[in-house]
Amino acid sequence: MNVFRTAAVLLPLTCLVAQTPPPKPAPNPAGTPIPTVQSEIIQPQAGELPKVDPDKVILSVGTEKLTAGEFARIIETLPENVRGQARGAGRRQLAEGLIKIKLLAQEARKVKADQDPMYNIQKAYQIDNLLAVFFINNYLLTAKIDDAEAHKYYEAHKGEYERAKARHILIRMQGSPVPLRPGQKELSDAEALAKSQEIRKKLAAGADFAALAKEESDDSGSGANGGDLGTFGHGQMVPAFDQTAFSLPIGQLSEPVKTQFGYHIIKVEERTSKTLEEMRPEIGKKLRPDLAQKYIAELRKQVGVTVDESLFAPK
Repeated sequence: MNVFRTAAVLLPLTCLVAQTPPPKPAPNPAGTPIPTVQSEIIQPQAGELPKVDPDKVILSVGTEKLTAGEFARIIETLPENVRGQARGAGRRQLAEGLIKIKLLAQEARKVKADQDPMYNIQKAYQIDNLLAVFFINNYLLTAKIDDAEAHKYYEAHKGEYERAKARHILIRMQGSPVPLRPGQKELSDAEALAKSQEIRKKLAAGADFAALAKEESDDSGSGANGGDLGTFGHGQMVPAFDQTAFSLPIGQLSEPVKTQFGYHIIKVEERTSKTLEEMRPEIGKKLRPDLAQKYIAELRKQVGVTVDESLFAPK
């Protein structure tokens, strides 16, 4: 359910605050680029309204006036993830949006558009819809997530909360998107595999992983740090790398793992997983839509709903 989709006034306002897309992350030779949060919804930005007397009129459109307090309350009705920007850098755009709405609404009343039967049908639907959305959102704020349901969800998605800390040494082969190091020979697939196997033998014999990574790894970013990739979660690395990183025993060396970047020798230093209690707030967000559907289903049983299937049945 898109909470604000059908709110006739709120939808234009949420679209008025400019969105600057975040920069794309640099490719990670160990896998796919680390995901960044980038949605169609405007991301929150720090912002605070200036300290103004709430009764002060801050804009007027004809005879209609809007006070600072009313403006602040309008912001509070916006989706949570746009409020910060609406209070800060986006407040002028929000004000301009309100002006457009007021101008058009005033003109509509002048020509009696508010007496059009189609308008009144839409108004009745929108009022019911807005009230329903307001009610269910408030219900979900206080609705309790069943412990058994939370535990069931956690067990089914436990892997998603697991994180690994690892190092790797990458040996690129011909066709790899990783740039060839200055003075380095282009290796065929077979040559790259042979070189990675030789490096693994040195490591197994006691060679220092970090030192060899600095010397031999074709991933210049992690290589300079001894092959250290830091901590990452499932899905942040390409599939073959991901599978190895989350199955290889801690402290052991992997056999050469082939990806589109080349051959990787991987050493996992640590794996951790968040507990149910740590994940409970996030699990709650995941389960709340189901709570809404269950609540609506119960209301449907209590009230009684009939549908003329001759009209709604598929052809």
